[in-house]
Amino acid sequence: RIGMQSALLLAVRHGGRMEWGGRRRSEPEEADKGRMKRTIIKDWKTRLSYFLQNSSNSNKRKSKKAGKHRNYFRPSPEEAQLWSEAFDELLANKYGLAAFRAFLKSEFCEENIEFWLACEDFKKTKSPQKLSSKAKKIYNDFIEKEAPKEINIDFQTKNMIAQNIQEATHTCFSAAQKRVYSLMENNSYPRFLESEFYQELCKKTPISKAAQGT
Repeated sequence: RIGMQSALLLAVRHGGRMEWGGRRRSEPEEADKGRMKRTIIKDWKTRLSYFLQNSSNSNKRKSKKAGKHRNYFRPSPEEAQLWSEAFDELLANKYGLAAFRAFLKSEFCEENIEFWLACEDFKKTKSPQKLSSKAKKIYNDFIEKEAPKEINIDFQTKNMIAQNIQEATHTCFSAAQKRVYSLMENNSYPRFLESEFYQELCKKTPISKAAQGT
């Protein structure tokens, strides 16, 4: 009897849900989990808006003479699902790239994608003067010891870059860029595909009965 009374008392204390053996989540905990998920997604959307806005402003400046303006809209679930087929599919999509940057920012390793993007821009530079100044900036920002956005590459590669930027060429950062690309593809990319935000993008909005005409 005492055992049964204790069990009932325990059930009352946990909002009418008895817990035997393994502990089950109470209703308040489930609500907390739901709130946390919404907060994470909201936080993601804030970061994503920032990256999309910056990208959009950059393209507006570039295409101002041509009078072209590009806005980036949320992709369809089918488009978002394509990003899981290959890492390059994700990077080639403006919205996908912004989403991935927001994800890396949440993991405190956004320097990887920023370095990769800086290298992509560097390879397109035609002016030798600009090539030299950009090489030094990339080195100062990402490569040298205790750089503000220092990337995780080996000492030998860093040393080779330090020598190469003295007479900058388009291949100065090739080895480091490949290393960072591989790091993102094998580590961050799979985690991005499992993230709440990406899963949300892939969800198909259920069609209401009114929309179906039933």
